[in-house]
Amino acid sequence: MDQNPIRPDAKFHSFAVEEVFAQLKSSKEGLSLAEAEVRLNQYGPNRLSPTKKKSAFVRFLSQFQNVLIYVLLSAGAITAILGHTVDAIVIVSVVVINSVIGFVQEGKAEKALEAIRNILSQQATVLRDRKRINSPADRLVPGDIVFLQSGDKVPADLRLVKIKDLRIDEASLTGESVPVDKSIEPVAENVVLGDRSNMAFSGSLVTYGQGTGIVVLTGDNTELGKINQLLAKVQPLTTKLLVQMGEFGEKLTIAISIISVLVFGFGVIARDYSFGEMFLACVSLAVAAIPEGLPAIVTITLAIGVQRMAKRHAIIRRLPAVETLGSVTVICSDKTGTLTRNEMTVQSVTTVDQSIKVTGSGYSPQGKFLLLDDEI
Repeated sequence: MDQNPIRPDAKFHSFAVEEVFAQLKSSKEGLSLAEAEVRLNQYGPNRLSPTKKKSAFVRFLSQFQNVLIYVLLSAGAITAILGHTVDAIVIVSVVVINSVIGFVQEGKAEKALEAIRNILSQQATVLRDRKRINSPADRLVPGDIVFLQSGDKVPADLRLVKIKDLRIDEASLTGESVPVDKSIEPVAENVVLGDRSNMAFSGSLVTYGQGTGIVVLTGDNTELGKINQLLAKVQPLTTKLLVQMGEFGEKLTIAISIISVLVFGFGVIARDYSFGEMFLACVSLAVAAIPEGLPAIVTITLAIGVQRMAKRHAIIRRLPAVETLGSVTVICSDKTGTLTRNEMTVQSVTTVDQSIKVTGSGYSPQGKFLLLDDEI
């Protein structure tokens, strides 16, 4: 086994082709089957590691982490103790329905985000023992020689060594709306991802031409793998709505507690009621003061917003995010369509003398040029 593993941060795009082969201890004839098996054991399969997920039970319990929910559960328990079974069932049902809606929506969003792992190619044409064979993409290793042609999905991060009019769509990584022309010449070490013209990145699509590349990075070490790892590290943020709900729950709890104590003291000391009578009266007062319907109303409202966003193909991971989107006044997007439909369309042309409006959308050839509301 190679005692000097390939560094994930190696700048292969800045190396000459011969240097890349030397660094990876490979050649234009590719690897032998035996060497490929050794490297597979060393580097692992070429697939993205699944993110560490909470169990369904833990995700369901996390829906209860709210001060107002705690108050409602306490109220439901006390109401049941007092013998008001119907009221207790209603309160607990509101809490459970609230949690179930949040749990289901979060589960749907998690499944949608997991789809990134399906971007990887399933098959690859690779050179092994000087023979071109079709191999499962997850068995590719650094040093393998891979062949690309129109319609192929790039199976790993490749340093291109031979091309013929090769163009690759890298919109999913760089946001570039048109396919990129590729070359085999080295580029500067510090160039950004979109300018590494001698690289073919995992998950991108070959739109034209043919090419041959040597695998330099696989699995989680690829650029796509880095994105997958970043998604796994995203920390949940507390939206303004959740902050306000938490503050309201705390203030309401304090107010109810103070009022209940005052009423209890007044009844026992000033009106000479028994301890038991005043305790039941104060508990009833506290239960009546809690807005049991508030969590349900908020959850249902947010759920409606999520459904409307889903119809527009927008993924909402957590319900409160809808409230954040509703507060947005300005959305900043770049011209290449990273956040839109990956289609650049000219809307107007301005010359020294006049402005011309252009109709049509996307890559459709239909459209008109309008000058002063008249068609040109």
